[in-house]
Amino acid sequence: MNEIKHIIAVASGKGGVGKSTVAANLALALRALGAEVGLLDADIYGPSQQLMLGVGEDVRPEQQGGQFLLPVKAQGLKTMSMGYLVTERTPMVWRGPMAGGALAQMLEQTLWGPLDYLVIDMPPGTGDVQLTLAQKAQVAGAVIVTTPQDIALLDAQKGIEMFHKVDVPVLGVVENMAMHVCSSCGHQEYIFGQAGAERIAQEYGVPLLGRLPLERGIREQGDAGTPTVVAAPESAAAQAFMAIARAVRERLAGDDKGAVRQFPDIKITDD
Repeated sequence: MNEIKHIIAVASGKGGVGKSTVAANLALALRALGAEVGLLDADIYGPSQQLMLGVGEDVRPEQQGGQFLLPVKAQGLKTMSMGYLVTERTPMVWRGPMAGGALAQMLEQTLWGPLDYLVIDMPPGTGDVQLTLAQKAQVAGAVIVTTPQDIALLDAQKGIEMFHKVDVPVLGVVENMAMHVCSSCGHQEYIFGQAGAERIAQEYGVPLLGRLPLERGIREQGDAGTPTVVAAPESAAAQAFMAIARAVRERLAGDDKGAVRQFPDIKITDD
């Protein structure tokens, strides 16, 4: 971890908002900008990056010295996931502290090598895994993913508040599934509401990093193991991901504190 310049947590208050899709495409977009990038799938209970990056079910990370893991190369990224360590039929029936311990092991016992960015696909919510990450690493910032509807925005607010309480900067908000464009006539329809993420960003004084469409191609490309930034780099959706990556890179410019945090002191108060 001493060789990682920036850790970026991609998080959401609730599941189903496209957080893993954003994490994978953000990592690939940063790589397309010339950076050395790693991707850690920290969604212990429901890892999805193995499928999304086209890594075979039988792929397992190599070990070194009986203690360390070598990251799995996928789409030019250095990756690690609980999906590499168990089969798809193995449910992770663990209590919260065990999930936090699994994150700590994958984070600290993977030989990442020199990285400009380590993107972490966080599980939804504000529990043990999030607190473990704040304890173990100097997180450069968090990207909050939400959809425009009110119920998702309520959970996004909780995510922002949680990162504030553990002193992790919020780099900005990504609004996913912002609008649907009809493939036949080109009509735009705001199925889940309009400008919800923009309101949240303004309320907390953070940037709206980008707005992504509700598009079948994004889902199909992720399911096929070739995310949009790789599968259709000239598409409008891929360019939206690239714009988000540029905004994140700009927000982190000049911040080279490194990724290791010593003697963590987390204080959470009800204020």
